[in-house]
Amino acid sequence: MNEAAHPRNIVLIVDDSPETLGFLTDALEQSGFSVLIATSGNAAINVVERITPDIVLMDAVMPGMDGFDTCRRLKANAAIAQVPVIFMTGLTETEHIVHALESGGVDYLSKPINIDELRARIRVHLANARSTQSARVALDAAGRHLLAVRGNGTLQWSTPQATRLINAATGRDDGMETLAGHIRLWTQEREKHGGRSEPLIIQQNGQPVLQLAYLGAIGSDEFLFRLTGISQTSDDEILRRAFALTVREAQVLLWIAKGKANRDIGEILGLSARTVNKHLEQIYVKLGVENRASAAVKAAAVLYQE
Repeated sequence: MNEAAHPRNIVLIVDDSPETLGFLTDALEQSGFSVLIATSGNAAINVVERITPDIVLMDAVMPGMDGFDTCRRLKANAAIAQVPVIFMTGLTETEHIVHALESGGVDYLSKPINIDELRARIRVHLANARSTQSARVALDAAGRHLLAVRGNGTLQWSTPQATRLINAATGRDDGMETLAGHIRLWTQEREKHGGRSEPLIIQQNGQPVLQLAYLGAIGSDEFLFRLTGISQTSDDEILRRAFALTVREAQVLLWIAKGKANRDIGEILGLSARTVNKHLEQIYVKLGVENRASAAVKAAAVLYQE
């Protein structure tokens, strides 16, 4: 009985053998997949410029550009970098398997291909890819300044908030290029010192502008960082300028944004509860809001560029 696959599951098969292409195309189409074919690495690159597959089956040994180089080229394209690549190879030596994985592949199958095993592995990697994508969408929605990079400094992915912060801090539309070399050196130093995880500070014109805090490894060569902007201006001064506040109003708003209650704010700033309330009334008017929650949101948007 054929397995039903979602019609949007598109498999790109890259192989120079007509027999292999025919066999795999028939088997996968009978299982409900849409199949694209490419007979060379260059042809595969041309295909993905027009259509994004959900998964790629890659022959390791092809004339001209082999499967390893083709995979690296595909992974360099940010639009499809997260598409899983399964290698198909008659090369079973460990070095070839390692080469396949280091090139960006997620799995490999030995030829001749067992179609039942292939379908099972496709299902697993499609599910993993969707889970990863869902997690990243959730991070985007949460407004987190997160990014993942490889050990050589190349960007795997970043949330929109992180990208905007990087570009703003570096003054470039491709600010990640500035970070790549710093991250590569940080990774090398971390390996030398047994996995240290001190934050990475990025400077611009001699001034610190960004801090990358290492959160952990999320793959064999994928590292997760949380990004924070380093302002040369104090947070309360930023709020004062943004909303035309007095110095004391800015201080009160800053603690509101940090979740402090009125009584706590009064103790911190040496103010009576009545005075804190008076400042809050003026803050609400200047920010055009009606409550402390809305004020905190507007303050956070300015402070953290969300």
